[in-house]
Amino acid sequence: MSVIAPAWLTRHDGALKPGVDGNSCMVLFANLPQYAVVPKPAAGQFACEVIQTINGKRLECPGTFANREEAIGGGLEALRQALGW
Repeated sequence: MSVIAPAWLTRHDGALKPGVDGNSCMVLFANLPQYAVVPKPAAGQFACEVIQTINGKRLECPGTFANREEAIGGGLEALRQALGW
Protein backbone atom coordinates (compact mmCIF):
# COMPACT_ATOMS: atom_id res chain seq x y z
CA MET A 1 0.00 0.00 0.00
CA SER A 2 1.45 3.33 -1.07
CA VAL A 3 0.12 6.57 0.37
CA ILE A 4 1.71 9.97 -0.23
CA ALA A 5 1.79 12.55 2.56
CA PRO A 6 -0.70 15.35 1.84
CA ALA A 7 0.58 18.90 1.35
CA TRP A 8 -0.93 20.16 4.63
CA LEU A 9 1.10 17.55 6.53
CA THR A 10 4.42 18.37 4.87
CA ARG A 11 3.76 22.12 5.34
CA HIS A 12 3.76 21.44 9.09
CA ASP A 13 6.99 19.39 8.89
CA GLY A 14 5.09 16.13 9.21
CA ALA A 15 5.69 12.85 7.44
CA LEU A 16 3.77 9.70 6.67
CA LYS A 17 5.39 6.27 7.10
CA PRO A 18 3.99 2.76 6.68
CA GLY A 19 3.01 1.06 9.91
CA VAL A 20 4.82 -2.08 11.08
CA ASP A 21 1.76 -4.20 10.26
CA GLY A 22 1.80 -3.16 6.59
CA ASN A 23 -1.84 -2.10 6.87
CA SER A 24 -1.65 1.19 8.75
CA CYS A 25 0.26 4.46 8.40
CA MET A 26 2.02 6.49 11.05
CA VAL A 27 1.91 10.29 11.09
CA LEU A 28 5.22 11.67 12.34
CA PHE A 29 6.11 15.11 13.65
CA ALA A 30 9.77 15.79 14.58
CA ASN A 31 10.42 12.26 13.31
CA LEU A 32 8.34 10.80 16.18
CA PRO A 33 5.11 8.84 15.62
CA GLN A 34 2.18 10.90 16.86
CA TYR A 35 -0.86 9.26 15.19
CA ALA A 36 -1.69 5.87 13.72
CA VAL A 37 -4.14 5.84 10.80
CA VAL A 38 -5.65 2.35 10.59
CA PRO A 39 -8.14 1.21 7.92
CA LYS A 40 -10.65 -1.38 9.18
CA PRO A 41 -13.11 -3.58 7.24
CA ALA A 42 -16.71 -2.37 7.60
CA ALA A 43 -19.71 -3.90 5.82
CA GLY A 44 -17.83 -4.76 2.62
CA GLN A 45 -16.01 -1.42 2.61
CA PHE A 46 -13.49 0.24 4.92
CA ALA A 47 -13.69 2.59 7.89
CA CYS A 48 -10.71 4.28 9.50
CA GLU A 49 -9.43 4.73 13.03
CA VAL A 50 -7.10 7.57 13.92
CA ILE A 51 -5.30 6.89 17.19
CA GLN A 52 -3.01 9.25 19.09
CA THR A 53 0.03 7.11 19.89
CA ILE A 54 1.01 8.80 23.15
CA ASN A 55 -2.28 8.12 24.95
CA GLY A 56 -4.46 5.88 22.75
CA LYS A 57 -7.11 8.59 22.29
CA ARG A 58 -9.19 8.04 19.15
CA LEU A 59 -10.32 10.78 16.82
CA GLU A 60 -13.70 10.64 15.08
CA CYS A 61 -13.42 9.52 11.45
CA PRO A 62 -16.94 9.32 10.01
CA GLY A 63 -17.94 7.43 6.90
CA THR A 64 -16.95 4.35 4.97
CA PHE A 65 -14.65 4.15 1.98
CA ALA A 66 -14.31 1.90 -1.07
CA ASN A 67 -10.72 0.79 -0.36
CA ARG A 68 -7.85 1.03 2.14
CA GLU A 69 -6.17 3.98 0.43
CA GLU A 70 -9.38 6.04 0.48
CA ALA A 71 -9.90 5.10 4.13
CA ILE A 72 -6.42 6.34 5.01
CA GLY A 73 -7.12 9.55 3.08
CA GLY A 74 -10.34 9.96 5.05
CA GLY A 75 -8.47 9.38 8.30
CA LEU A 76 -5.86 11.97 7.35
CA GLU A 77 -8.62 14.47 6.54
CA ALA A 78 -10.24 13.81 9.94
CA LEU A 79 -6.84 14.41 11.57
CA ARG A 80 -6.36 17.66 9.62
CA GLN A 81 -9.74 18.92 10.83
CA ALA A 82 -9.06 17.85 14.43
CA LEU A 83 -5.74 19.73 14.37
CA GLY A 84 -7.48 22.82 12.98
CA TRP A 85 -5.38 22.91 9.81
